[in-house]
Order: sequence, then C-alpha cells, then structure tokens
Amino acid sequence: MKIGIAGLGKMGGRMAEKLVYEGEEVVVWNRTHEKAVDLANKLAGNQNISVANNIEELVKSLPAPRVVLTMLPAGEPTENLLNEVARLLEKDDILIDAGNSYFKDTERRAQVFEQMGIRYLGMGVSGGIIAGTEGYPQMVGGNKSAYDYVAPILDSLAKPNGGHEYFGPGGAGHFVKMVHNGIEYPIMQALGEGFGILAASEYNFDLLKIAKLYQKGTLVSGFMLDRAAEALENDPRLENIEGVIGSASQETIWTIEEAKKAGVPVESIEQAQQFRVRSETDSGVQNSFAAHMVGALRITFGGHPVKLKDDSDK
Repeated sequence: MKIGIAGLGKMGGRMAEKLVYEGEEVVVWNRTHEKAVDLANKLAGNQNISVANNIEELVKSLPAPRVVLTMLPAGEPTENLLNEVARLLEKDDILIDAGNSYFKDTERRAQVFEQMGIRYLGMGVSGGIIAGTEGYPQMVGGNKSAYDYVAPILDSLAKPNGGHEYFGPGGAGHFVKMVHNGIEYPIMQALGEGFGILAASEYNFDLLKIAKLYQKGTLVSGFMLDRAAEALENDPRLENIEGVIGSASQETIWTIEEAKKAGVPVESIEQAQQFRVRSETDSGVQNSFAAHMVGALRITFGGHPVKLKDDSDK
C-alpha cells in the first residue's frame, strides 16, 4: 500500500518516518516545502519516500483507491486541507484526519465526504515523542470499510507496542481521543502535586531516586511517571522551568463540556484544566512545584513549547 501524508509537524513527520522504516511507501507534502525535503534528506537512500510539490501532485502519485492522511492542528487548518484534498479524490478513495479534531466537526465532515463517495476516517493519535519508536496508539472512527482497508498501515504505525481500534461511525474515534486528553490532565497534576509535597519535605529527598523506585511496579508507575523521571534526571529540582504551563488544550475543554451535558462529574479534570489557566497570571501557581512538573512533562512526552527560566521556549 502507498499512502500520502500531508502535514509534517511534530507528529506527522514522525509518523511518516515510522512508516518508511516499517517498509511502507510514503509520499509526503508540507505547506513549508523545505520541511518535506528535510525529511526526505534525513532518509536519504530509502526508496520508500518521495516528496510532492503540491497537493495535486501528492494525490496523482497514489494508486486507486488513494489513501491520504492529514495531520494539522484542529479547526480551520484541518478544514481547509481536508477540503483541498477531497476535491482531488475520487469515489472510494480514503481520507484520514489524524489530528485532534473536534468530534462534531468529524461527524459533519463524515456526512459531507460520504455524499462525495469518499471514505473518511477520523483518527485520534497518541503516544508522544517516543511513539515514533515504541508505536502509535490509534483511535479510529468513520467508514468501517476504509478502516479495514488501511489496517496494514495502522499495524505498521503501531509496531511494536502501540495499537489501533475501530470505535464506530463519524466522530467516534476523535471522541475517544478527546477524553484521553482530558484524562491526561489530572494524572499530570497529581504527579506534580505529589512530587511537590516530597520536594517541600524536611527530609531533603532525592526526587529522582523516588521516581525510579515508583517505576518498579507501584500503582502509580506508567508512561507519565517515566516521563517525570526523565525530567528529574535532566533537572533534579525542575529549577530551569517557568511555571507558565500554557493554555489548556481544546480537547480537555471539549471533554469537560461533554461531561456537563451528560451530567457526569469531572472535578479532577476541570480543576487540572483551571490550574493551567491560572498559571498564565497567578504567581502562586507559577512558583509551585506542581506547575514546574506539569511543564516538564509537557516537554518530555510531547516536545510542547514551555517557558524556561532564560525566557526561551523549548
């Protein structure tokens, strides 16, 4: 199978690279053309990657049924790109939105593209930076026949420790990913608060030593604690990070909104989201160890921009 990937940001570029290493044939395009060229140069000598100069060239280079995966920020950038690609596709071609789109937008697009004869998938993707080697978890919704057809590609993205599941029509996959992102918030917040208590203790604890022991089969071990240990290894007291975490993600806000509509309590998610909002202006929050830890986690698992003490962004 040959797949086109449009959008080579932090996630899209790594996914394209992962597929090439797994032996899949990939055609890449990015609005900033140099980024696509840089990726091809990085993989110089590998015959499985080629660069398209524009969207039309990308689509024409694919055999029918064409498979195009887009990876752009939710909202207008994704909307515009999907529409641009869809105008070039034909009946039974497959279009995959792998960004963090609002599930209601995915529902609407699914109906529009179905009328055009295009098989459309909304796919939430997680795993952070390490997924490029560890494998991507993929949460898929939309056209079931399209999911079945692209399953070998999803298998390649999942190797060795990721996975993929189909959850239903329309925006089902993006709904599952939305809630996943909401769950992230209180997990990160709890790690920050817990290590904050340890840091403030009279015992002058070695926080990295504690994190490494917590990793050894405790009930709080797992992906995010591993990232906390990485952060502490690089900066044992997280002194190089400002406590300005960054605005809360749309996915978490959407999760809270949907919970309220359903009458479901989400107190920990909502409080963690508000903590991030307050970090923009509240010096008490900014100076807390919890804010520093959440910021450090955002760097280690996702490479997100976080303000450092020297006022540079990472």
